[in-house]
Amino acid sequence: MTEQTTIDRSRDLSQPLDRLSPDERMKDASDYLRGTIAVGLLDRITGSVPSADDVKLMKFHGIYQQDDRDVRDERRRQKLEPAYQFMIRVRLPGGVCTPAQWLKLDELARAHGGDTLRITTRQTFQFHWVLKDSLRPIIQGLHETLLDTVAACGDDSRGVMCTVDPLSSQFHAEVAAMAKRVSDHVIPKTRAYHEIWYGNERVAGSDSEEPFYGRTYMPRKFKIGFALPPSNDIDVYAQDLGFIAIGGPDGLEGFNVAIGGGMGRTDQAPETYPRLASLVGFVPADRVIACADAVMAVQRDYGDRKERLHARFKYTIDDKGLNWIKAQIEDRMGAPFEAARSFTFTSNGDSFGWNTTPDGRHHRTLIIENGRLDLRLLDMLRDIARTHRGTFRLTANPNVIIAGVRSEDRSAIDAILAEHIPDIDDFSVIRRNAIACVALPTCGLAMAESERYLPSLLDRIDEILNRHGLAHEPITIRMSGCPNGCSRPYIAEIGLTGRAPGKYNLYLGGGFHGERLNRMVRENVGEAVILEVLDDTLGRYALERKPGEHFGDFTIRAGIVRAVTEGRFFND
Repeated sequence: MTEQTTIDRSRDLSQPLDRLSPDERMKDASDYLRGTIAVGLLDRITGSVPSADDVKLMKFHGIYQQDDRDVRDERRRQKLEPAYQFMIRVRLPGGVCTPAQWLKLDELARAHGGDTLRITTRQTFQFHWVLKDSLRPIIQGLHETLLDTVAACGDDSRGVMCTVDPLSSQFHAEVAAMAKRVSDHVIPKTRAYHEIWYGNERVAGSDSEEPFYGRTYMPRKFKIGFALPPSNDIDVYAQDLGFIAIGGPDGLEGFNVAIGGGMGRTDQAPETYPRLASLVGFVPADRVIACADAVMAVQRDYGDRKERLHARFKYTIDDKGLNWIKAQIEDRMGAPFEAARSFTFTSNGDSFGWNTTPDGRHHRTLIIENGRLDLRLLDMLRDIARTHRGTFRLTANPNVIIAGVRSEDRSAIDAILAEHIPDIDDFSVIRRNAIACVALPTCGLAMAESERYLPSLLDRIDEILNRHGLAHEPITIRMSGCPNGCSRPYIAEIGLTGRAPGKYNLYLGGGFHGERLNRMVRENVGEAVILEVLDDTLGRYALERKPGEHFGDFTIRAGIVRAVTEGRFFND
């Protein structure tokens, strides 16, 4: 049977734009992401970008328009416009940052970002509290150290992730270099970014500005990550396209390929769900770019452009069938996948404190609670960056590694650290494995607190763990202020997603290594119920667990939750 008779093409790029979502028509009419952004930036009457279309287009430039939700109601009562401000997300492939870049980021955060920086769960930085007049100064300042914000948001390939550990092996260096190469390859090619933010003149030409993306780009965001076993610190199964590095006697041989991961869902919409990526085979290292192009092209051409809630690659795979999608990728790649190679993940967390690699360099991983760099931490890391001769590496958890420290520099860095931060032992074990998204007051999607609330909730969970003798048991816990799941809560052993102020969905049963989805056990409940459920379940875990059994695995074996075998069964 032919493709036309077996595959539904009523919702994809084959259709006239007027049959698709308004966003598709908006992208097509944007003149390759230019819109009227430059004009809106000049409007002094408002702190916003006046055009709703431009607000969407600016995401492709790495910028979200937001407002301070702590004062939203008061400003409405005073008949004032919202306290508009912007979030700017940096493109930082693999989370690698030089000391010079760090110092520039620090300078810009102090001048324009409210004396704070946020490390994201995708290994990059976000500026918050940025006013409209500060957008160009920040982006131009980043450019001075070869940083940009291209494709940090929008319907395109987001920042490419890469495992950060082991830091100094040649094997890791090869994988990190590949992640950087892929990131540079898949970003949009339009010159709109350079014109709007750098002031470059538009150059006339007859060729398409987007030979891959075209005028309508991707149906939704597309996330790529590189994992280096035995560490799954990037949660490779949560990526639209995951590359799992396979090494041999001579170094990097290639990558197992996993497709169709994604965390987002919508409450009260059972047709939406998180999904773990499916392993489809192996590609040699020299075919990674071709593979990335092929996978993204399939989603570009067949992804749902009519309903944005259904536009991620995970739904395209489940709708069309994994085997059909795989065949399409192989056809575009010009070669079949080889059989997947064996590998093992043993962790998806960070290794804290000092570690020394065979090359004699030292690496110190710092806990940055929920990724927030406040002024105290900025001061400390600025002092380190002024003398450090290695790099900084951002983790997906999201913490900071001071990487590649020379032996003669270690004592000076230790002295700076001792002045500013507590010892690792001052952080409970569960706190070391906790992640929260930004949520309120800046995120426009947040339904409940996350970053500001999780630390106090962990205080109470620590009490439960201590009472049951589990203080030293590693358990992953992640909280998001809404169901979109930026903190990847649906693969945590304990997951929480916001429903309303003070109310959350509680999930249990995720895999410790990021290999299994969890399942909802309580819907729309407050702290008292959350703690009651955890007290009971953790108490049983303390008494009934098998040697070496992780908490998530126990909840499945004990029948507390049913295992989720596929994303499409998540809401059953």
